Amino acid sequence: MSIAHLREEYRREQLDERDVAADPLAQFHRWFAQAREAEAPEPNAMALASADAQGAPSCRMVLLKEADERGFVFYTDYRSRKGGELEKVDARAALCFWWAPLERQVRIEGRVERVTAAESAEYFQQRPRGSRLGAWASAQSSVIVSREGLERRHAELDAQHPGEDVPLPPHWGGYRVVPDCYEFWQGRQSRLHDRLRYVPQPGGWRLERLSP
Repeated sequence: MSIAHLREEYRREQLDERDVAADPLAQFHRWFAQAREAEAPEPNAMALASADAQGAPSCRMVLLKEADERGFVFYTDYRSRKGGELEKVDARAALCFWWAPLERQVRIEGRVERVTAAESAEYFQQRPRGSRLGAWASAQSSVIVSREGLERRHAELDAQHPGEDVPLPPHWGGYRVVPDCYEFWQGRQSRLHDRLRYVPQPGGWRLERLSP
């Protein structure tokens, strides 16, 4: 199958140093709000890249649940493949958002830390009941015998926990990516895309333009 002919010509916007916020988090919130206004599908969906102890990479989509001056938060099963990779000493990760209606992406890199148990518990109780039961039923990334067995376990847990009282599993919670690099990318015509990168410097951030 050849798909070499598939391409889009980006021409919607431009990205100029004079128009962006001095703080990359403020710029992210500005673009995120515009992505929601443009009705981009699941604007909080982001690719999460991590690596194992041998440096072998893996990547998957997760959902951003919080973004503030402390970092970017998502939740998962600590026993999963990504959990194992993010539990390494000095673990790092990369995030990538793609908002097709605006022809934009944001890349973020940084170290990884767990959020507190209290933060995980607060978020867990906001999840739909079925999702909370699912966190108990699934040992994420492990091999299972069948779909039917998974659904049977979910039904058993449903009977064990009537009502809304589903406790936080000890193996489930949040991670925070603490950024030390942001890149904002705006698609442009003839593949001459705009790329602005924020890197730390004493007292704030330095803004750099990258070649497309």
